[in-house]
Amino acid sequence: MAIAPVNLASSTAPNWLKEAQESLLLSANPGGLLGALQGAAKNQPGSLKAFLANSQTTANGFALISSSTTQAAFNLALQMSDAAAEKRATDKLNALLAQNAQPTNYTPPHGLDPVIYFDDGTTLDTVNNILTKLDGTQIDTTTGLPYIEPGSIIQMANGAYLDTKNNILTMADGTKINTITGLTITA
Repeated sequence: MAIAPVNLASSTAPNWLKEAQESLLLSANPGGLLGALQGAAKNQPGSLKAFLANSQTTANGFALISSSTTQAAFNLALQMSDAAAEKRATDKLNALLAQNAQPTNYTPPHGLDPVIYFDDGTTLDTVNNILTKLDGTQIDTTTGLPYIEPGSIIQMANGAYLDTKNNILTMADGTKINTITGLTITA
């Protein structure tokens, strides 16, 4: 007497214990043409009912194998797509972090000195943007106009203003008058 092959449970099946039990039942009642003939010989020789019952059992076994394989393939595809999406998100996050990270040996650039001294005695205040010449004249380096300290200016109602430090009255039309001498400044 030949020993019937035993199907082993698949590790990818969702319920391997159930599959193992069904496999044992199927091995006790072999299917296929030989199983049908053997079953018919044991139970009711020449019976169509026994042949059809065995054929149905075999068909159910193949359907179970096909269903388990399809489910396992679906589960594997789902796991692979989840892993790929997670890897893409991680790679994107790492790229953003790398883009915004400071270099490890980074030394911030040294800014300008607060005051720069020139050979002719002129100084440049880089904090307040004021160029002071040797004769004391100050120029606002952002506008190029003469610099007047805001605390020494008195604004007049007609648009004129008085520079109390230099004693110069600037009229609304731009005319400058020395308040000590009363003379118009033309330079």
